[in-house]
Amino acid sequence: MQHHHSLSQPPATRALFNWMSVIALVYLILVAVGAVSHGFKGLSGGAEGAAQIFAFANNPFVALLLGILATALVQSSSTVTSVIVGLVAGGLPISMAIPMVMGANLGTTITNTIVSLGHVRDRNEFRRAFAAATVHDFFNLLAVLIFLPLELMFGLLQKSAQALAACLTDSSDLSMKGMDFMKPLTAPAQQLIDSAVAFLPSKGAAIATIVIGILLILGCVTYLGKVLQRVLVGRAKEVLHKALGRGPLSGIASGALVTVMVQSSSTTTSLMIPLAGGGVFSTRQLYPFTLGANIGTTITALLAATAISGEGAELALTIALVHVLFNLFAVLFIYPIPLLRDLPVRAAEGLANVGSNNKLLALGYVIGLFFALPTLMMVAAK
Repeated sequence: MQHHHSLSQPPATRALFNWMSVIALVYLILVAVGAVSHGFKGLSGGAEGAAQIFAFANNPFVALLLGILATALVQSSSTVTSVIVGLVAGGLPISMAIPMVMGANLGTTITNTIVSLGHVRDRNEFRRAFAAATVHDFFNLLAVLIFLPLELMFGLLQKSAQALAACLTDSSDLSMKGMDFMKPLTAPAQQLIDSAVAFLPSKGAAIATIVIGILLILGCVTYLGKVLQRVLVGRAKEVLHKALGRGPLSGIASGALVTVMVQSSSTTTSLMIPLAGGGVFSTRQLYPFTLGANIGTTITALLAATAISGEGAELALTIALVHVLFNLFAVLFIYPIPLLRDLPVRAAEGLANVGSNNKLLALGYVIGLFFALPTLMMVAAK
C-alpha cells in the first residue's frame, strides 16, 4: 500500500542502521589505533628509533604544546589521545606522553569556543555563549597549571595510572590478555592495511600505515559523533535539561554520561553553547556539565587502549588512564574549593565582556591560545 517507501525507511530500520554504524565505527577506531602503533613500531625499528623520532619532544612543555596544537588542528582530543596511546605502545616515553595528553585536553576546548563565535551577531547572546565556551578553556588551563608541576615533581598521574593499569592487567581473571578478543577481531583489517601498503619500501609502508591509521581515527571519530548525535541528540537534550536543574553533582554526572554516549566532549559542550547564548542556562549552571564532559571524553582513549596487546598493552592502558585520572583529579581538586572553582567562571565572564565589545579580540584569543602561541613556543624551544 505504501507508495513512498522508497523515500524513507521506517524508523526502526533507520535506528538499527545507525546502531550498526556505531558498532562498525568503534571497530574501525580500534583497527586504526592498532595501525598507528604497528606503523610506529615499523618506522622506528623499535625503541632506539623511537627515541630519535621523539627527540624533538624532548621537554614536557614542547610535548604539552604539541598536544594543544595537534588537537586544535584535528578538533578532537579523543583522536589525539588515541594516537598518543598508539605512540606509547610504539615506544614514546610516558613522561612525554603525559604533557601531550594534558595539551590534548586543552586543545579540545577550542571547538565550543568556535561554536560560540556563531553567536557573534547579537552582542548579548555572544557574551553569554562565549563565556560558557571559554569556561572550559580556563578550567583546563587551571588544571594544567596545577597538575603539570605536580607531575614533573612527583609523577602523581603516572604513578597512579601505572598502579591502576597493573591491577587491571595482572589479575588473571581480569587479564587483558584473557580479554584480548580484540586482536583476532582486528587482525583481518590489519592485514588488509598491511597488504595495501606492502608495495612501498619498508619505511614507506610504515609511514603509510600510520597515516592510514590517523586518517581512519579522524574520519571515524567525526562520523561516530554524527551518528551518535542522530541516535541520541533528542535524548541528550532532555538529559541536559533535567540534570542541570538538579545541582552540580548531577550536572557533572550527566555531562560525563552524554559525552560517553556521543563520544566527543566537543559535541556535548557545543550542544550547550546555543542554550547559553539563548539565556536558557547561565555559565555557572553549565560549568559542572562541562566538567563532566571533560571526564566522559576520556573513554575513547580507554577503548583505544584495549585494542593494543603484547608488551605495549600495559603502557597504552597507563596513558589512557592518565587521561581519565587527570580530568577526574582536576574536578575533585578544583571544584570543591570555592576560590579555585570561581576562577574559570570569573575569567570566562571577564573575557566575554571584553570580547563582546571587541569581536576581533575574541577571535585573537582563539587563534592566539590554540594556534599561534603553541607554534611560536615550539619554534623557540627548538
